Amino acid sequence: MGKRKDDRGGAKASIPVYGLALAVVPTHNPPVPDFSRVKAVYFDLDDTLCGYWDAAKGGLRAAFELHPVPGRSLEESLAAWAREFRRFAHELKTSHWYEIYLTQGGVTRTQLMNETLQSLGIEDPELAWRLGDVYGRERDARLRLFPEARDVLEALFGRYPLGLITNGPADVQRQEIETLGIGDFFEHVFIEGEMGLGKPHTSVMRRAELAVGLEPAEILFVGNSYAHDIVPASEAGWRTTWVRRPSDVPPSSSTGKPEERPPDGPVPDLEVTTLLDVLQPLGVATGGLAHQP
Repeated sequence: MGKRKDDRGGAKASIPVYGLALAVVPTHNPPVPDFSRVKAVYFDLDDTLCGYWDAAKGGLRAAFELHPVPGRSLEESLAAWAREFRRFAHELKTSHWYEIYLTQGGVTRTQLMNETLQSLGIEDPELAWRLGDVYGRERDARLRLFPEARDVLEALFGRYPLGLITNGPADVQRQEIETLGIGDFFEHVFIEGEMGLGKPHTSVMRRAELAVGLEPAEILFVGNSYAHDIVPASEAGWRTTWVRRPSDVPPSSSTGKPEERPPDGPVPDLEVTTLLDVLQPLGVATGGLAHQP
């Protein structure tokens, strides 16, 4: 994709977006929030713009199918990985692995595979490396934007400064952006691995505020994670849109269900099941969009 030219500067009157026929889940019609003060939009990446968990599930299955764990079924291997992932992720940021994780996702991916095998009574660093390598490559190969994501970015580009705030290792997240071909949409990209910390730290949101030079209430954040996207953005005084999809279930989930909002948690300004529903509150007419069941 060639470098895009920024043609902002005109009035933000509603403009139609034509010619899109996208299959999305129908939504109810909640009150449209007042986003008239919004002057910049930040997006999360994984499972907001692209189906990361679906790609991860496919990549894991491919890895354990190509390199079976001796004496264990595919489902037993996946269950062991899920258990170890929950433990590893919980301990990661307070362990010596975090500094490595920030810049070298492959190293900690292999270590997790090694600990998965150890939990099954197997010591085989070579197998752990092969599993981690296939998982990383197959996950990236399966990564796809949600059907409406590019059209929504196209509709907003040039009307608002767009930014990306994403957690994860620097090398992995940069590769995802390249794989998806969306880098040119964003004026500002904040990656946990490049900053040394990630969401939900409030300093991340403050850094993003300074980049666009706006007041908190003039920034909208669109994300899928309640804990890592909606809570820190709300606490920073930003406007929020929570994207909730049935597919937003990690392979390590113990419930098999998407994240829920705690009863006493901050309420997002808007809840959607498709990014298309972000457009109307931002002054982009959706008359040309076809919501098909």
